[in-house]
Amino acid sequence: MKTFLEFTNGQKMPIVGLGTWQATDDKEIETAVDEALKAGYRHIDTAYLYTNEKAIGNALKPWLESKKIKREELFIVTKLPSIGMEADRVSYFMKKSLESLQLDYVDLYLIHSPVGLQYVSDTDLMPSKDGKTLLDMNTDLEAVWRAMEKEVDAGHAKAIGVSNFDEDQIERISKLARIPISNIQVEIQAYCQQRPLREVCAKHNITVCAYGPFGSPGRKALFEKRGLKFEDPGLLDDPTVQEIAKTHSKTTAQILLKFLTHEGIAVIPKSTNAMRLKANIEIFDFELTGEDIDRLRALDKGEKGRSFNFKAMNGVQHHPECPKFVKEIFLNEN
Repeated sequence: MKTFLEFTNGQKMPIVGLGTWQATDDKEIETAVDEALKAGYRHIDTAYLYTNEKAIGNALKPWLESKKIKREELFIVTKLPSIGMEADRVSYFMKKSLESLQLDYVDLYLIHSPVGLQYVSDTDLMPSKDGKTLLDMNTDLEAVWRAMEKEVDAGHAKAIGVSNFDEDQIERISKLARIPISNIQVEIQAYCQQRPLREVCAKHNITVCAYGPFGSPGRKALFEKRGLKFEDPGLLDDPTVQEIAKTHSKTTAQILLKFLTHEGIAVIPKSTNAMRLKANIEIFDFELTGEDIDRLRALDKGEKGRSFNFKAMNGVQHHPECPKFVKEIFLNEN
């Protein structure tokens, strides 16, 4: 089994990485990154939106300065925030991320969302007025992509990609790209396997990375704090997954990760628990059977299995670049 995915430019992205969304306590995230590196992780995923780049940089610094690890052994991913979705702001936010991470370059820089938000300040990441998210209705994806390409030219990013784009948006960018999309990061898990999207990505040699591979049950506290509803999809307790896990003497989390990596999809499970961190990367010492794979593929519910709905962006369905899958969520409710 491959332990990495290869980009068209020859870069190799470790197929298992550390996700850091919702990890905002500096001490907690520094400890988690340190434990992850000890456990063998070399792929760390973050974003300007997560407000933890500085803590990650602080955790990486002693490893790099002591030469316990070489910079070229690491694969660091961060993302352009929605408030930076204008061509003349891409370089600005790239530099801010590099300063926080204390790095000269990132291995992969992603457009976090095709939906641009109005810029109010560097710290107002989800600007709103009267309960409505302040959308930038003039978002120009093509212009933003050209600005992303300049960051590769400048040596600030080894590769560039997208996140939360739909198939049509991928096709549009792929047609004009001087530097191709190397990777897309989207929700993929056993109940939402995104086969049509993956087919489009395969056609354009775009690698795929799954966020929320367990259905992101940790969102419950975050969503309730914001007054939003959250229903755990229950992937970790699924009877089929439990049965397969028992057969292999593995956890259900390990089975869910193994399945996605078997499908050629990178995974970035988030954890700040040392034991779970270690378990999440220990998936290379066993193989799923053909029958296991068939049963796990059969769990796919298509769009009904999607867990992330972007409703935190109030009014997002009216944005001209709102992904079609998000628009469908709102249409199906009316």
